[in-house]
Amino acid sequence: MLTVRGLSAGYDAVDVLHAVDITARAGELTVVLGANGSGKTTMFRTISGIVRPSAGSIDFDGRQLPDLSADSIVKAGLAHCPEGRHLFAKMPVEKNLMLGGYVRRRNRGRVRELLEHVYELFPILHDKRHQPAGTLSGGQQQMAAIGRSLMSDPSLLILDEPSMGLAPLVTAQVLDAVAQINRDGIGVLLAEQNAQAALRIGHHGFVLAEGRVVLSGTASELLDHPDVREAYLGV
Repeated sequence: MLTVRGLSAGYDAVDVLHAVDITARAGELTVVLGANGSGKTTMFRTISGIVRPSAGSIDFDGRQLPDLSADSIVKAGLAHCPEGRHLFAKMPVEKNLMLGGYVRRRNRGRVRELLEHVYELFPILHDKRHQPAGTLSGGQQQMAAIGRSLMSDPSLLILDEPSMGLAPLVTAQVLDAVAQINRDGIGVLLAEQNAQAALRIGHHGFVLAEGRVVLSGTASELLDHPDVREAYLGV
């Protein structure tokens, strides 16, 4: 589904990523681990067309993403749920969700189906659909951000640190929802601070350090790898 080869990118002519190679297979959940500043967010922003690469290729279902605008990338089936949620706080929850379906607006029936699916996945959003998004708890806001991304009807969903700042119980709820999204057939590319929980629901994984891939393998291999256990699992 997604193949990144030799990707270099950054800001103000200074590369943060250096010749990164990753693959996210169709229908699988791929985990990206790395400390703050390792390049995870820059990689996601480059894949989704927000940052332009200085070198390398990004192939998504046979299309070169650097040749497309950010909105065309969403239309092609790739959605990016960024770190920090970025909801419109004064706007009702449902309107925030509907903004995610803007690229599918000509198919109103499908947009309604997607909205109902989001409400099935996150029932609390249906209960609070008329409330301003800013009145939701942190976990509920994260659910709304994920739901907004799902409204674009993606085949691949990029999630950047969805449990950031959430209590352990809420983190478990959010990651359970991510696992369900993947079981529903949507590929997921996930950066997550809770490495153990992410690898337990993932299929494959990559570890970034200083803008380079330093480890890769199946999720179970990374769970058992001594460097991962020491750096991310506290073992």
